[in-house]
Amino acid sequence: MSAPTGTQYIITRVTEQGEARATVTELAASLREFSIGGVDLVESYAESAMPPFADGIVLVPWPNRIEDGQWMLDGAVQQLDITEGDRNNAIHGLLRNTGYSLIERTPESVTLGATVFPQHGYPFRLHTTVRYELVESGLRVTHTATNLSDTAAPYALGTHPFFRIGDTPIAQLTLTMTADTRFESNERLIPTGEVAVAGTEFDLSGGRPVGELDLDTAFAGVEVVDGVAARLTAPDGRELRLTVDENFDFVQLFTPRNFPTLAGVGQAVAIEPMTGAPNAFNTGRGLLWLEPGVEFEANWGVEFSA
Repeated sequence: MSAPTGTQYIITRVTEQGEARATVTELAASLREFSIGGVDLVESYAESAMPPFADGIVLVPWPNRIEDGQWMLDGAVQQLDITEGDRNNAIHGLLRNTGYSLIERTPESVTLGATVFPQHGYPFRLHTTVRYELVESGLRVTHTATNLSDTAAPYALGTHPFFRIGDTPIAQLTLTMTADTRFESNERLIPTGEVAVAGTEFDLSGGRPVGELDLDTAFAGVEVVDGVAARLTAPDGRELRLTVDENFDFVQLFTPRNFPTLAGVGQAVAIEPMTGAPNAFNTGRGLLWLEPGVEFEANWGVEFSA
């Protein structure tokens, strides 16, 4: 029986820390598995399952949520399909249920592509690609988007990885990230304001155990030092680092306690790099307008040290 997420693309590389290995799915180009030296670095899900909580998927042409699935284009209301029914939002873009096509594959990398076609609430056509490449320090991910429409198209990018460090209990991992602001939100998780982080309970610049956190929160003005935007550190000193380029000014932190891990239901931690804020189609915060024929490129990745 074939996997519900389609073809499973496995890539490997020998590193100084042991074999690096990743599995990327045809559906939504999800990063289903990633490990180095036998240490699992993402929350995996079974090959027979769909990605829970959007685990590892690519989020285009917007990450996060659009309120009521509505936004304005040239004075006309655009109505996207509602994909978060309990909150009446459009969530996680338009490729969540799309199969990606293989563009290029090597033992250490895979490049997949998918097209966003004109549809309800989004009258534009984009060609997108994502390349997963194992490197000596971990994983490098490169995204592109090209506007194939005749007019400028709104665009933002995000991804949805849940991280771990081997068998270390998630609650014992320390999460460190420095940001200028966070978005306050209503019960539908739509931003209602933007407030400073320093000195508040949302200040993670000094590191906080994940077990103390209850977040589904977007942050802006994320400080990037030597390419690193956030860190997860285990009690034994092992460290996972999220790297981003200059396009990723926003990060969503999500720490659900009902995530269906392979070992059972428990806490998980997603660190989601985003080029635009939640509800960006309405606020314009971080939203790009790609001109016809223009290609956008952005990179993020994962480094691991034992």
